[in-house]
Amino acid sequence: MPGDARPTRRRVVAAAALLAACGRTPAAADEAGTLLPPVPLDGPLRSLGGFEIDATRLGAANLSGIHLDDDLVATMVDDRGRWAQARIELREAIAHRLVPIAAGPLRDGAGRPLPRGRAADAEAITRLPDGTWLVAYERWHRIRAYRRLDGPGTYVEAPPGLDRAPPNGGLEALTLLADGRLLAMTEELAPPGAQALRQAWIGRPGRWAPVAWRPEPGFVPVDAAGLPDGGALVLERHFTWLTGFAARLVRMPAAALAAAGPGTVLAGEEILRLDGAPLPAENWEGVAAVRHEGRLIVALVTDDNESTLQRSLMLLFGLRA
Repeated sequence: MPGDARPTRRRVVAAAALLAACGRTPAAADEAGTLLPPVPLDGPLRSLGGFEIDATRLGAANLSGIHLDDDLVATMVDDRGRWAQARIELREAIAHRLVPIAAGPLRDGAGRPLPRGRAADAEAITRLPDGTWLVAYERWHRIRAYRRLDGPGTYVEAPPGLDRAPPNGGLEALTLLADGRLLAMTEELAPPGAQALRQAWIGRPGRWAPVAWRPEPGFVPVDAAGLPDGGALVLERHFTWLTGFAARLVRMPAAALAAAGPGTVLAGEEILRLDGAPLPAENWEGVAAVRHEGRLIVALVTDDNESTLQRSLMLLFGLRA
């Protein structure tokens, strides 16, 4: 999250939220989202529409991380220590319904719900090949592993140096890459002597290699998603008190990740801009990607900061190779 002064931010984003409002189809009683139509886009992404999420029906709010499986089940975490799952249904390759499946609190090693606040600030989620979920937290910087999301979470060895991150600028991105390695990125921690970069790591618990991410000036990385071809998507966010929110989605090539080792500076090519024209300028925090029925589907979600002047959104896209 960019800061904690939410009442001021509400005023800043009010106009953007109203301008971004578009036509919608009311949700049925068994759905967790109000349908949003596709918009025309240039570039490698095709808009598939999306949903304005009803947090009460979904069972989570302030969405900060998302994972998609090949059946289009979205598993999300929020920064209040909750997880939720919902099935995305498409009709003629366009968003149709968001059906809630399950939700609950994230738990500590003894199986107790994490207390809201510093201990519960979940920011990213990914899944290992054996089915284990990994959840990254900030403020209290750590990674927990869950065999089941409704079960206890054990500690995973975090990347070395993560404890140097600012309280509200730790791990925002954690994703499994196609080669089995993990990619982790911080929001505000810069490598020593490189203030324009953001500290990141590639590897596995116990075998983390320090790398760095080069964001666009004024932007910070807030999530990442591994791609089937070995590349990755990185979601970056921009925020100022004067202009409010903007975001961009960057594609990192597979070759760059395959060659990455200690000291590598990673970067990519922008493939999407979310600044109100035509896509809403909200607090975009989560990205996921999966191949579904031969198509590469990308999902983005927002954290609405529990503000009535911001929106909890999920947008879907088809990504061309």
